[in-house]
Amino acid sequence: MSLYKEFIKNANQFNNYNFREYFLSKTRTTFRNNMNQQDPKVLMNLFKEAKNDLGVLKRQSVISQMYTFDRLVVEPLQGRKH
Repeated sequence: MSLYKEFIKNANQFNNYNFREYFLSKTRTTFRNNMNQQDPKVLMNLFKEAKNDLGVLKRQSVISQMYTFDRLVVEPLQGRKH
């Protein structure tokens, strides 16, 4: 669960709405698809792959924060209640 939380946290740090939503969706789907995996070897490979992907996601989220993007129409307004 801590690995999943790290993915969600880092995906939420993207400034670009499209990237943020893509990585959130991909994270949820990937973890949901592998939730019932029982084979220890497969689990170890999935864990190693997830750790590598998390490193890439962290680096890309930091790079994303260096650039500003205009907010899209589909993004919720901050500070306002609907």
